[in-house]
Amino acid sequence: MASLLLLTLFLCFTFTAIPFFSPVSAEPEAKTYIFRVDSFSKPAVFPTHYHWYSSEFTEPVNILHVYDNVFHGFSASLSPSQAASVLQHPSILATFEDRRRQLHTTRSPQFLGLRNQKGLWSESDYGSDVIVGVLDTGIWPERRSFSDLNLGPVPTRWKGVCETGAKFTSGNCNRKIIGARFFSKGHEAAPGFGPIGGGINDTVEFRSPRDADGHGTHTASTAAGRHAFRASMSGYASGIAKGVAPKARLAVYKVCWKNSGCFDSDILAAFDAAVSDGVDVISISIGGGDGISSPYYLDPIAIGAYGAVARGVFVSSSAGNDGPNGMSVTNLAPWLTTVGAGTIDRNFPAEVILGDGRKLSGVSLYAGKPLNGKMYSIVYPGKSGVLSASLCMENSLDPHLVRGKIVICDRGSNPRVAKGLVVSKAGGVGMILTNGVSNGEGLVGDAHMIPTCAVGANEGDAIKAYISKNPTAAATINFHGTIIGVKPAPVVASFSGRGPNGLNPEILKPDLIAPGVNILAAWTDAVGPTGLDLDHRKAEFNILSGTSMACPHVSGAAALLKSAHPDWSPAAIRSAMMTTANLVDNRLLPMTDEATGKPATPYDYGAGHLNLDLALDPGLVYDLANQDYVSFLCAIEYGPKTIQVITKSPVNCPMRKPLPENLNYPSIAALFSTATKGVSSKTFFRTVTNVGDANTVYRVKIEAPKGVTVSVKPEKLGFSEKIRKLSYYVTITVDSKNLVLNDSGAVFGSLSWVDGKHVVRSPIVVTQMSPL
Repeated sequence: MASLLLLTLFLCFTFTAIPFFSPVSAEPEAKTYIFRVDSFSKPAVFPTHYHWYSSEFTEPVNILHVYDNVFHGFSASLSPSQAASVLQHPSILATFEDRRRQLHTTRSPQFLGLRNQKGLWSESDYGSDVIVGVLDTGIWPERRSFSDLNLGPVPTRWKGVCETGAKFTSGNCNRKIIGARFFSKGHEAAPGFGPIGGGINDTVEFRSPRDADGHGTHTASTAAGRHAFRASMSGYASGIAKGVAPKARLAVYKVCWKNSGCFDSDILAAFDAAVSDGVDVISISIGGGDGISSPYYLDPIAIGAYGAVARGVFVSSSAGNDGPNGMSVTNLAPWLTTVGAGTIDRNFPAEVILGDGRKLSGVSLYAGKPLNGKMYSIVYPGKSGVLSASLCMENSLDPHLVRGKIVICDRGSNPRVAKGLVVSKAGGVGMILTNGVSNGEGLVGDAHMIPTCAVGANEGDAIKAYISKNPTAAATINFHGTIIGVKPAPVVASFSGRGPNGLNPEILKPDLIAPGVNILAAWTDAVGPTGLDLDHRKAEFNILSGTSMACPHVSGAAALLKSAHPDWSPAAIRSAMMTTANLVDNRLLPMTDEATGKPATPYDYGAGHLNLDLALDPGLVYDLANQDYVSFLCAIEYGPKTIQVITKSPVNCPMRKPLPENLNYPSIAALFSTATKGVSSKTFFRTVTNVGDANTVYRVKIEAPKGVTVSVKPEKLGFSEKIRKLSYYVTITVDSKNLVLNDSGAVFGSLSWVDGKHVVRSPIVVTQMSPL
């Protein structure tokens, strides 16, 4: 009788429900779509959402992922008209096409202020038992950086698994790598990458969490690698390699695949799994890379991160490598901590010696047979005006022109290390890699396979001018290994993504910068240090640069702060990092921009450079709860249904529209209309929470931007055992006649709360924008 009743209920629902899919005729190639579903619409007769979604299809459909934790919905491979029919279902809130994302590709812990005997490392027991989830290309588990020697048992709250697959067994997990998963369904279903495109290439990839690319191994060990003695990359950067949080546990989520990137549907599935598994921190060095930032409700990284942060998980993300262009920063959601890249005080100098005796400085990680001072003719293929030849693209060089010579190649388009292989195939003996105007003097070291020196734009121009005037021009390249104590450092890396925020300039992005240039960390055995298929060298460690390398420094830092302060929210952790960040380099002068050599600004470095010596005890923090982010989304005019795509739960926006600039962020960005003439003002509201000594008084200190007046009420905040939170107002006044903006279209200042022990600093940005 009971089974008959269930059958009757099922048939009634089936005949009355609106199907997700309708039969269609033959159509163009299917694509992967991600659907956000109102989970409250699920009929009780279905035990799971998967059963509900599956029952609604009137024809076989390839469901790739079902999302339950950070996002309610599913992804499926569909024809365009199938996708359109799904949108007609009343339970569907939104849909978006799957997109391919790009990876944003030692000594740095000490450079961040970490010390063995005192401070954050000792206070946090090196991040012991905090779980860092890394969404990347997987891991090479045999590396010394991932040893579980002397680590305690796996935290009992951990719910994750160790997935097995090609060259990866359950024995590859341990008390350090406590979980590992891989996500490939979106990748394999994508046009050009799926069955038609050949799927995963098993000759160069592993259908498992094992890392065939190296990027994931590098970022995981940067965040949480154990101490590894006698570490180096072919003799460069020798010493003790260690992550920022050496005792933190690692959970690996492989979402990116060698040569084919990372797909949104898989990234979202990894966020979903990581939150369910029980991670404390998520590190994701992945972004759009197309120069366009999607609205938050169409950005699975923003959506997945919101679901994680709402559960108390700190999420750090890379700012992208499209600097120094303005508005190039990516991963803009205010619940994400967005990290740009700076240099450290270590470098790998090389020099080009010209036939006329001039010595031009550059960098290199070349470790092969040196040129030993022998002079070779030098040639610039770009002199012909052929762009592909100037860039040393594949098959672009004439062997008759370059054989036996040192070749000048311009930076851009193809990988820097790949240019050297092109030169070598054409018979060249060495390469001088020259920056263009967009890269300026910003240099990164590469493990080149032929003698190579990378030089800045000025040096490159000098070498090209020398060639044009000397038919018998010659040069050689010398390599000088590793030097430390370089000044100035940190310097904002030229490639680091820059502000202003292209979606909501009221929120300053990036949030801060961290070491991201020439970072030594663990590497895979699957490829050589260049990552090129023809590079058969093996390296336990590799040196890489990118905001990908900066992001895991902040992930590891968050693990340390979470261990030292288990009750801090993700927003409190970010605030502690931002308000204590450095603004000066090791000369005690303002940080500079590598691209220009001029002083850097908050558009370049956000609140400043990560300083963990101070972040442990920030004094005050700017905290945020889920409702604060909802109010922000209401303020930027997202409707309740649109907001629900991000938050999962239905929301109601207040009758009185909030202001986006009043999100309780540790920075202040004031936007004024260019159409407004004369004097105009804006007032901002902020709340600080005392996490330091109970009875203390803070007084405000203002550094007003040039031509701007800043006032704060009250000017003094007194805390006690009972009073832990206090609010204040900031009024920023400009006179259009006196406001002179700098080259980036803004002026900068700061607001600090000072109690004699702490300086709680927030950057102020004032700019003018044209009305829509």
